[in-house]
Amino acid sequence: MSAYESLACSYDALTQDVPYEAVLDYVETLLRRRGAAPETVLDLACGTGSLSVLLAQRGYRVLAADASEDMLAMAYDKAAGLENPPFFICQRMEQLTLPAPVDLVISMLDSLNYLTDPADARTAMARIYDALTPGGTLIFDINTPEKLRGLDGQVFLDEDEDTYCVWRAEFDQEENICYYGMDLFQRRGKLWQRSFEEHREYAYTPEQLTGFLREAGFRTVAWYGDRTLEPPRPGEQRVYCEAVK
Repeated sequence: MSAYESLACSYDALTQDVPYEAVLDYVETLLRRRGAAPETVLDLACGTGSLSVLLAQRGYRVLAADASEDMLAMAYDKAAGLENPPFFICQRMEQLTLPAPVDLVISMLDSLNYLTDPADARTAMARIYDALTPGGTLIFDINTPEKLRGLDGQVFLDEDEDTYCVWRAEFDQEENICYYGMDLFQRRGKLWQRSFEEHREYAYTPEQLTGFLREAGFRTVAWYGDRTLEPPRPGEQRVYCEAVK
C-alpha cells in the first residue's frame, strides 16, 4: 500500500506531539532576521494541512500542495471553517507548477527526504525556484543521515484509542534509504482493520542539497540546527535550510 493511504485518517492522532506552532514561529523568526514580509505562501507536502491552517490564521494567502489525495482530503476538511482557507492542489514536488509565483515556500517534517531519487530532488529545487517571486524564500527541514542511519533496526509503537501502529526501520547502506514498515490496526466499529504501509526516506546531506539549490539559481543558502539560529552541530538529528532566490 502506498504511503499515507491508510495512515491519513489517523495521522493527526498519532502526531499530536508535533509542535506546529513552534515550527511556524521559527520560520517567521528566520524571515524577520532578513526583513522579509511574505504575503503569499506555498505549504509544499502539506500533509493534513496543520501548518497550512496556521498560516491562513496568521493572515497569509496560502496554497498547499501534497501528492496524497487521502492527506489532502483530511486537510480540506480541517480548513473548511476558515474565512480565507488555503487552496489545496494535488502535486508532487518534482512536478510542481503554480498559476502564479509565491513569496515563500515551506516544506516541513522531512518531506524532502521522501524524494528517494536525487534526480527528483534536483528537479524539485528547480521547480520551487520557478515558483518563487524574485527575492522569495524557501525554508525546509530534513532528517539528517546520522538520524536515518541510527534508526536501523529500531522498532517503535504509536497508539491512541482507535489506532495501533507498529513501525520498523531498516537502513539500506547501498541505496542510502531508510525504509519504514508500518503495521496499522484501526478500529472500525467493533472490529479492527489491519493494513500495511511502507515509507522511504533518502539520507541527503546538506552539502548535496546545497548543490541542487545552487544549480537551481538560489543566491543565498544557509543551514541551521534544529530550530536554532546557529549552524548544525555534529550529530544533529534534524536541520533546517533557508534559501533565497
